[in-house]
Amino acid sequence: MSGTDHVGTAPPGCPAEQRSARFGFRQKAVELRSTGQPEAAVPTGSWLRRTSRTIAPTSIFLCYTPTVFFKSHFLCPRVTGMKLRPLVLPLSVLFALSFSPTISGAQAAPTTPRPITVDDYFQVREVDDPQISADGQWIAYTVSTSSLKDDEEKTRIWMVATTGGDAVAMTSEEISSDHPRWSPDGKYLAFLSKRSEGRTYVWLLNRLGGEAQPLTKTAQDVKDFAWSPDGKRVVLVLPDPSPEDLEAAEERTKEESEGKEIKDKKPKAQRPWVVDRYLFKEDEIGYLERLRTHLYVFDLAGKTLTQVTSGDFDDKHPAWSPDGKFLAFSSNRSTPDPDRNYDSNIWLVAADNTDKGAHLTQVTTNPGSDDSPAWSPDGKSIAYVTQLEPKLLVYATSHIAVSPATGGEAKVLTSTFDRVSSEPRFSPDGKFVYFIADDDGTQNLCRVSVGGGEITRPIGGRLMVYSYSVAKSGDVAAQITTMDRPSEIFTIPGGKLTRITHTNDEFISQVRLTAPEYIKFKSKDGTTVSGYLYKPIDYVPGKKYPAILRPHGGPVWSYYAEFTHLAQLFAANGYVVLYPNPRGSTGYGQAYAKAIDADWGNKDFQDDTAMVDYAIAQGMVDPDKLGVGGWSYGGISTDFIIAQTTRFKAAISGAGSAFFASMYGHDEYTRDYDYELGYPWRDRAVWDKVSPFYKVTNITTPTLFMGGDIDSNVPVLGGEQMYQALKTLGRETELVVYPAEYHEFKAPSHLKDRLERYLAWYAHYVKADGTPARPAAVAK
Repeated sequence: MSGTDHVGTAPPGCPAEQRSARFGFRQKAVELRSTGQPEAAVPTGSWLRRTSRTIAPTSIFLCYTPTVFFKSHFLCPRVTGMKLRPLVLPLSVLFALSFSPTISGAQAAPTTPRPITVDDYFQVREVDDPQISADGQWIAYTVSTSSLKDDEEKTRIWMVATTGGDAVAMTSEEISSDHPRWSPDGKYLAFLSKRSEGRTYVWLLNRLGGEAQPLTKTAQDVKDFAWSPDGKRVVLVLPDPSPEDLEAAEERTKEESEGKEIKDKKPKAQRPWVVDRYLFKEDEIGYLERLRTHLYVFDLAGKTLTQVTSGDFDDKHPAWSPDGKFLAFSSNRSTPDPDRNYDSNIWLVAADNTDKGAHLTQVTTNPGSDDSPAWSPDGKSIAYVTQLEPKLLVYATSHIAVSPATGGEAKVLTSTFDRVSSEPRFSPDGKFVYFIADDDGTQNLCRVSVGGGEITRPIGGRLMVYSYSVAKSGDVAAQITTMDRPSEIFTIPGGKLTRITHTNDEFISQVRLTAPEYIKFKSKDGTTVSGYLYKPIDYVPGKKYPAILRPHGGPVWSYYAEFTHLAQLFAANGYVVLYPNPRGSTGYGQAYAKAIDADWGNKDFQDDTAMVDYAIAQGMVDPDKLGVGGWSYGGISTDFIIAQTTRFKAAISGAGSAFFASMYGHDEYTRDYDYELGYPWRDRAVWDKVSPFYKVTNITTPTLFMGGDIDSNVPVLGGEQMYQALKTLGRETELVVYPAEYHEFKAPSHLKDRLERYLAWYAHYVKADGTPARPAAVAK
């Protein structure tokens, strides 16, 4: 259960295979705006739902973190004249010009930085998915922008030299394109886009210029793809085509053969969904039928497509062997029903097979989840993410392991490193494995020898590494955000962290930000808890301010050292903002995360409210002006909090739930409920204990409930039930339901409306300054 009302850089998010978080995200983030990344870059495991990303190592003392990384990150000089420039000249010409040092002509007069506003949410450009070319010379990446005028978000692919310089737009700003991947020879960029016929195809673009051409034309949308080592083939991840997909493809083929213009057809009445699976719902998909996801190999020269895996299973995250003969992938092929567990393993299939993968090699046999395979350069080993304690679900630490490619005993490289770890990549010489680690409110890029041992941090410090790629040259490109800046692309030449994009420089130069403090405090039982504290931008020591407590989604997630629009917005409006990482959070070890297993709203409640007590004890918060609110598990936490204390003057519960028995079979967590809580008809005492709905008579806090009307992650039913109960009891409450929104909101107009309602509700009830409880623009 995550949320989507804070701009960071995702999901979630979730890093590619980064975290599973329970009531939260499947993509990047809880309070992170969706970046439109393809499914392949997102973990779809267990409780990924109510949260965002993932990663991790054990004690910070186990990793050497050179101070130079931390300092260079914040002191990286700004490159004068660095701008995002649209592609208006042939690339061959543009390359010769745009990567030369440039000096701006007329410099705009400096403006006085101002407090951040609601509309600034849409000024942040989300930089994501850095892909470095094999020779280490170029980096392709995406930039997503939101338009209130068009009420949509669009993603565009850019390219920049690893030495810095002006970035070059590689795709049109009119149609979204993402998931850029270099051909092995570095001459072409392949990417995903719906720029033709409303289908997501793989498109191919010559780096030196020209128009992109569709590489594939399939009946169904392409979910992911990867180049073969020789560049002659591409593996595609495709869902089984639905009857509608096949009918539409047949009509397109007929119209093309007859030379007719392909037109959108008048939509027909939708056929009924026929469900017979144990897991039958997924947010942003809806009802799940027997349409599984499989691997296909596309031959570029022959333009032939061959299905290489099949069966009533989902196959994902394919990786080519260095010789191009095999594909490693992750799949749950357990019997009798893979829907009832998380036993995914790493498998091999011959890339040239013609029997749809009838003969597979099982590489791993761990009963937990094994995912994200990455080959060693010599083709003898495969690194992957492994979860060793399946009964702990996402509370268990995910490790990096290496297995022989032919199967055999696995070696866990991070067994003593008690932090969630993800996104393994071999170094070009095969001696080390890189990975992202979730540690103490940060995500760092770490490295460990293939034989195990000391873990070092090529990119360390209080920052947030969301994704990265490694070139054959050994160069690294990473997407990094810090507390004072949205994501940008960085390299580490000679071990020095160097920012090479300046996408958000103009925006950052216009706004005043507060510098969050990473603090530690004691909970009720003496447990040390950490969190981020944001003071108002005009903070005066000794003055007491209103405060907002913001429980995070997940619950298996964390607040990180990243730019967060929502926290800055609250601080700009005069609040002390409290972002705690209570028990259940990642980054502090498995014991800390599993402390709330089947015990929600207890220890995490104590830890969340302990941060409020800390801020009051520091003399900075007025105890009579407190607000609370969160999204996903943060909304669930809010329901727990207001059912146990009346100290808060206002609450906002977004995408929350309080009566969990009513969610069994209604949301997407049935498998998780079975593992953690048991069956509601058999284990009622456990279910009742974690359901604050039964304590609704204790609630006196004016509460605003919110949700998307098609959210299958944490359905709006949870908010409706709480709203109805409080309304029945005569309490102050309101319900806002956003049309056509999933768990992670997409429409900029809805994102803006939500932010405005946050400010109005808290101003009215917490500050009690006369502001209407509804924003003036929408009060009617």
